[in-house]
Amino acid sequence: MQNIQKRQAAIADIISSRSILSQEELLLALREEGIETTQATLSRDLKALRVSKVQGEGYALPQKGTPRSVQAPLGAGVISAEVSGQMAVVKTHPGFAGAIASLVDRHTLPGVMGTIAGDDTVLMILRTGTDPKALMKALTPIINEPDK
Repeated sequence: MQNIQKRQAAIADIISSRSILSQEELLLALREEGIETTQATLSRDLKALRVSKVQGEGYALPQKGTPRSVQAPLGAGVISAEVSGQMAVVKTHPGFAGAIASLVDRHTLPGVMGTIAGDDTVLMILRTGTDPKALMKALTPIINEPDK
């Protein structure tokens, strides 16, 4: 997870050192620092950093001493998971699918060849003969751990 920490540290440095008025501007500033990311990931990072947008002034970090909320497990964003044949579909709240797919990809789940994520849906491609119950049993603890 060093990439997340590095990216979020870069975001905090950029926001604290200059006026950033839009996510597009922040994405460009990150690219200048050699960090490529998507707007969806950037939005999640801004939320995790508790960045606010001040009208006419741009983005601002929370003041020191402001308590941070406890990070919820990503499973809190999962609505349902279902296996059919050689595919499994995980439905999530908007914005959670990429993080869930990333967790699945980082863990070696039995029978999972790969994932494709949209905004609120993860498609897992399964190997022939994958046991759906074993897959769901392996998936549950992964999506219920906090993404550190």
